[in-house]
Amino acid sequence: MEIRQFRYFVCVVRQGSLGKAARELGLVPSTLSQQISRLESELSTRLLQRTRQGVVPTDAGIAFFRQAQLALRNVDEAVRSAQSARLAGHVSVGLAPTTASVVALPLIMAMRQQYPDVRFHLVESLSGHLAAMLKSRQLDLAILFGDEPNWGCSVMPLFEESLYVMARTGFPGFPAGPSVPLARLGKLPLAMPTHVHGLRNVLATAADRHALGLNIVMEIDSLAVLMEVVAAGLAATIQPDAAISRAGRLHLQAVRISDEWLTRRGYLVSLSDEELSPAALAARVIMRNVIRNLAAKGDWVGVSDLSGGAAAHPRT
Repeated sequence: MEIRQFRYFVCVVRQGSLGKAARELGLVPSTLSQQISRLESELSTRLLQRTRQGVVPTDAGIAFFRQAQLALRNVDEAVRSAQSARLAGHVSVGLAPTTASVVALPLIMAMRQQYPDVRFHLVESLSGHLAAMLKSRQLDLAILFGDEPNWGCSVMPLFEESLYVMARTGFPGFPAGPSVPLARLGKLPLAMPTHVHGLRNVLATAADRHALGLNIVMEIDSLAVLMEVVAAGLAATIQPDAAISRAGRLHLQAVRISDEWLTRRGYLVSLSDEELSPAALAARVIMRNVIRNLAAKGDWVGVSDLSGGAAAHPRT
């Protein structure tokens, strides 16, 4: 016997109709009817009497209805008690600049709402620096990119981002159309971060694998400065869409790179569960849910959720 069966039965009695109750519960009427029949079988007694107008509880059904309401109130109170328990402590989280531009504020707001007594420490830095901080136990959690087996004890695929070539409007040689293959960008002057950055490693690996050349004319390890250079028309760049969100879209254009094999995969990497505090374990769940919600709502352009949620449509 399951708690949901209690909820189903109480809803049916209140509505006086299987059809109305099914609509309220978001179920197919046949599914709800099967659940009620299963409940009656487990109790070895008839709980509902079917009539032309709907359903009415039998004597046994009335008795069960009263106790089911009481049981559900106790369950709801138990849930509220657990949720209201004040989790305290400290958690340190690392995000790359492009990821922070989309995730940081929703994450901070979610942590503050659900765990106001947890002291939240956010570090924004390049992926390589974050990996080093994680290994030295300066961070509890971080979102990292690529495929590195020695990041930490717990690695969870989190999301996959489409990549875009970006430049100032009117930049010479910038491709037209909604998408472009990487092979057509070989002559375009690019400003990119160094190999300390996970994105640069993703591009280098892809270019080597497919024998493609990239014309990298400058290396900048600050996303803000890099995007200022791009906005000034000094070079183009290849970044996820979030880079434009951080820089602002004024005078910038972006075209999605069409190669299916060229994406950036983000992983939620953490210390082992034994090393993580309750606050850090809670933050790990919050981070996964925040990213899942951003992807489902389409608030994070060009990202696909790999943790079990929905996928956002690519920017065109």
